[in-house]
Amino acid sequence: MVAALELARSGRHVVVLEAGDRLGGQVRRHRLAGLDLDAGAEAFATRSSAVADLANELGLGGDLVTPEPAGAWLFSADGAANPLPATGLFGIPTAFDADLAAILGTEALARAALDDALPPEVGADADTLGELVRARMGAGVLDRLVAPVVTGVHSAHPDALAVDRVVPGLREALTREGSLARAVYSLRRAAPAGSSVAGIRGGMARLVDTLEAELVRLGVDVRLGAAADSVTPASVRVGNETVRGTVLVAAPGVLAPDRYRLAVLATLVVERPELDAAPRGSGVLVAAESSVQARALTHQTAKWRWLAEAADGLHVLRLSYSHAMPDHLDIARRDAAELLGVELAPRDIRDSSVVEWRRTVVQQPDQLSDRASGPRIPQVGEAASGTGLASVIGHARTVARHLADHRSRRDTVALEADKDKEEHAP
Repeated sequence: MVAALELARSGRHVVVLEAGDRLGGQVRRHRLAGLDLDAGAEAFATRSSAVADLANELGLGGDLVTPEPAGAWLFSADGAANPLPATGLFGIPTAFDADLAAILGTEALARAALDDALPPEVGADADTLGELVRARMGAGVLDRLVAPVVTGVHSAHPDALAVDRVVPGLREALTREGSLARAVYSLRRAAPAGSSVAGIRGGMARLVDTLEAELVRLGVDVRLGAAADSVTPASVRVGNETVRGTVLVAAPGVLAPDRYRLAVLATLVVERPELDAAPRGSGVLVAAESSVQARALTHQTAKWRWLAEAADGLHVLRLSYSHAMPDHLDIARRDAAELLGVELAPRDIRDSSVVEWRRTVVQQPDQLSDRASGPRIPQVGEAASGTGLASVIGHARTVARHLADHRSRRDTVALEADKDKEEHAP
């Protein structure tokens, strides 16, 4: 949708082929207990202005909101729950104090503190975030802090995520500052003031609504229920029709149907007065090998004031999982009770829902071949950009603008060639 917007604004005729019955992908709403809730993305990272810029362009700038300052907690493998250090980045600590010792234990804390004594080149050539943290601070910090935070945010283990993609500039800061802790501190200090995430009053799905309306206004030909049967760099076949033109793919399943991971979101709307005090802040991240199956829990009515006002005493809890289970809602209720330290009986649940998403495995940053040795097709979406709306939107705009500029230059060359041919014709 973002790429279509950019191309349409550049004067191109754009056709959007959507296999499903709605636009927006993982940005979607569902209605529970009379509340419109996000069924997919519910916030965006503010590390860049990509999402806020788009929201402002679409008239949603006045409805951008930041979370309540409750902070998140960590549920450790031993069942202990502690507030996450507020000064870190993706769980990477900047101070080795008593609060961190409560999470790591003394042995892992001592290993982490060696970061300050190691030469700057240790870990500097690491490809993944997991490799870098393990080399500098040890497996304890990685397994008990960084992995739960990163998995909760990116739905992938740090060992599977390129460090330059997840934390741009971290390796350069390590070389400059001499330790990982000081590198993280310098990045945090240089970051713009304010929350690291934001949302939209009424839910992120409003972004899809307004974006779709703008595409219609610009004359974009949006076709729902139009599944592609074949794709080439210059055409897409849909049933008996072939749509010709420059092809841009935003559905990686068309080109790489087996490269995905499952993400499951269980949402519970709960009536339980003990949750009014937000006992575990805005939510809980879960360490591996703990007693619960959820990867993370978000106490959404503690995180977003607008939602708390709309819920009028009810509480919205959202739990994420990496696999489907037949009795998901009952498991989610038990997990929520353990993570929040509050009893939750079936009678406390006013409404509930389970949504499954197939999250795309990241491919090459910009392009994907339609065959192992075939021509390349420009690609947008999280398979190319990485996880998160900030990455997806920024990357889509870059790719679309490049295509528009390339086409403009190609047309200019063609016109000049025709003009030259006319001038020299016998």
